[in-house]
Amino acid sequence: MRLVPFGSLTEDDFTAWRAIRDGDSRWDSPYFTPEYIAAVHAGQPVDVLLGDGFVWPLHKTGSSARPAGSPGADFQGPLLEPGVRFSPRRILTDVGIRCLSFDHLLDGYRDLDPYVEERRTSPVMDVSGGLDGYTKRVTKSGRDKMSEARRLTSKVSRELGPVEFTVEATEGLGRVIAMKREQYASTGAKDHFADQANQDLLYRLHAGNLGVLSTVYAGPHLLAAHFGIRSGEVLHWWFPVYDRKFGTYSPGWILLREMVMAAPRLGINRIDLGRGEDEYKRRAMTGSSTVCIGAVASGPRTTVRRISRAAVTAAKASPLAPQLKAIARRFR
Repeated sequence: MRLVPFGSLTEDDFTAWRAIRDGDSRWDSPYFTPEYIAAVHAGQPVDVLLGDGFVWPLHKTGSSARPAGSPGADFQGPLLEPGVRFSPRRILTDVGIRCLSFDHLLDGYRDLDPYVEERRTSPVMDVSGGLDGYTKRVTKSGRDKMSEARRLTSKVSRELGPVEFTVEATEGLGRVIAMKREQYASTGAKDHFADQANQDLLYRLHAGNLGVLSTVYAGPHLLAAHFGIRSGEVLHWWFPVYDRKFGTYSPGWILLREMVMAAPRLGINRIDLGRGEDEYKRRAMTGSSTVCIGAVASGPRTTVRRISRAAVTAAKASPLAPQLKAIARRFR
């Protein structure tokens, strides 16, 4: 295998990349497109590990590497032609690193399975057939929320002003980022957009063909918005936000319902909600995929990672977990 700077890839390299992706729906997420990696590379250098029937874009830093776009990329892993096998240990040698970590690796890579430390559910919504098709597949809980969103849309129209949904807005990304940062601050979550590079990536994606900014207004009021990325029939639900002062109207569900209704005219059949345990994902999902956390590491690094991961898992399972989380937020 050879490690090639993204900017040095040839047309033949891109042709091979697209052929592998087009040949298997496993990689139909926009995270596996050359266009997404190009947007990432514009802000942080990407090197691509190439082999026969093998493509894996990576960030290399010192003696370690991680999938390109990590930790923001919700799906990761090499693109492989059918039947291709590889040696993860050999990758360390070929790239010149001691550790290759991943946090959203698609499940099912036989050669990487021994290095998986934890598996997580990544909910999806099958929206083929629009709202009618979706409500036939989702659970009663999800149907109830969609019905509630319909009623609340009418209520919002009466009380705040006519509801207007724009599926591909050209303006407002800065406001969405600001609202997301306020949400991070209010919940104590790590601020993804404290790093200006992460903000810049969204602007590049929005300016290109992948970014999709959607908004719901009631009169002059922005109720909710979402920025995601789209490729073919797949929309990845990435950064949803809503105005907390309108929380009683369930603006997030109003937005999601509008997107499901718009799916047929957009040619979207699936919405990937991404890894997470949010209640709305549990209610809205019609199925799920699995993503993995782990690392290929040399020497004692493997043992250290497994011990650390076991300690974290034990802490989460502890009755003291809520108190530990509260303490951790104070020091962020």
